[in-house]
Amino acid sequence: MFIQIEFQSDVPIYEQVTRQMIEGIARGEMKPGDTLPSVRSLAADLGVNMHTVNKSYHELEAKGIITIRPKSGAIISSAEARALSPEQLRQIEKNLKPVVAEGMVLGATAEQIEHMMKKVFADLQIPAEGV
Repeated sequence: MFIQIEFQSDVPIYEQVTRQMIEGIARGEMKPGDTLPSVRSLAADLGVNMHTVNKSYHELEAKGIITIRPKSGAIISSAEARALSPEQLRQIEKNLKPVVAEGMVLGATAEQIEHMMKKVFADLQIPAEGV
């Protein structure tokens, strides 16, 4: 998986790492059971502080996406372990609200926003084998 950091971005680096790892997992670039690079290794590869990567890994763990095992590293949780809880669903809705509100203020219709959501979802879907 390729992670690209935009150092001039207003988005904190740890959040960029977190978002890109989530997208990579959603696309199937990383699968349940896969081990993530060590904090030290990924930080060196990205040219960032180890604490930045460590914060990203802990964010992913708090979301239930990975499991951090001392001395063994971080492992992507299985889909069963990542079952969507009502609280996680509320958090997703909370995160979507400002984006949808901005679209509404700019004049997007419900149909346009729904179309964009479906497009983003489709872009992240794992392509079917043989297609």
